[in-house]
Amino acid sequence: MTARCAVRGGADFILALSAGHFRQIGLGSFSSLLCYANSNELVMTFGTRELLPAASDTPVIFGLNATDPTIRLYDYLKKIKERGFAGINNFPTVGLIDGEFGKALEQEGITFEREVEAVRLVSFLGLFTVAFVFEKEQARAMIEAGADVICVHLGLTVGGHKGDRKFVSIELARMKMDDIMDYCERLKPGIIQLVYGGPISKPEDMPYFYRNPYCSGYIGGSAFERIPVEKALTETVQAFRSYDGRLEAEDTVCQKLLRRRCVDDVQFMKEYIEEKFGEPVVK
Repeated sequence: MTARCAVRGGADFILALSAGHFRQIGLGSFSSLLCYANSNELVMTFGTRELLPAASDTPVIFGLNATDPTIRLYDYLKKIKERGFAGINNFPTVGLIDGEFGKALEQEGITFEREVEAVRLVSFLGLFTVAFVFEKEQARAMIEAGADVICVHLGLTVGGHKGDRKFVSIELARMKMDDIMDYCERLKPGIIQLVYGGPISKPEDMPYFYRNPYCSGYIGGSAFERIPVEKALTETVQAFRSYDGRLEAEDTVCQKLLRRRCVDDVQFMKEYIEEKFGEPVVK
């Protein structure tokens, strides 16, 4: 359903990520980094059965767990191509893992370099590559490997019930994006550069990031298929429960607040102001 809606909305491509599956069943995106399922098998299953048929005229990009030690990487990439996927994206990515756990994984050979190698191999096969990067050196490695798109990953998306509670400010996120994108432009002028996640959770956030001339677009996960659904379903159920048979032309703020007792009032007021900001004030 989300793939079809995204296509109708004008999406340039669809990402088939295991994180999306976990979000759809009410879990957080970090579930895709744990052993709750085999990420590659999961993506292969719902990607071929659900996304490819639903988005037949839109490229579907396979979210590849390149560090999976149980696959022969090149053979698996050929399988991805044979199934009809247009390319790969390095997700789940060890770029999200830091600290002692990250060091332990690196000692085991579970590294970002493995994701870079996947991009290099799949580029040889003629598929499209969207590379998540978290710092300049990773971006350089992905560009040298032949990545078609560099996407600056700002961390998990804020907002909603499952959104990241620990995140950088929108100003610091913009500074990080600028630093990486300016560096990439110097390395390979004209390369497509996108941004993902972090404090960007609604369309109103993007103009601030589009001030950078090298930012060509936004990749959305939670911002497209979790947060809008959470909001729409919550408000629809509350509206059905509160409807008393009287058709009102328009609810007052107080009426809406009374119906939204379980929703944060401050967040509601912010959303209401955004929605009504351009309308004239009436008594």
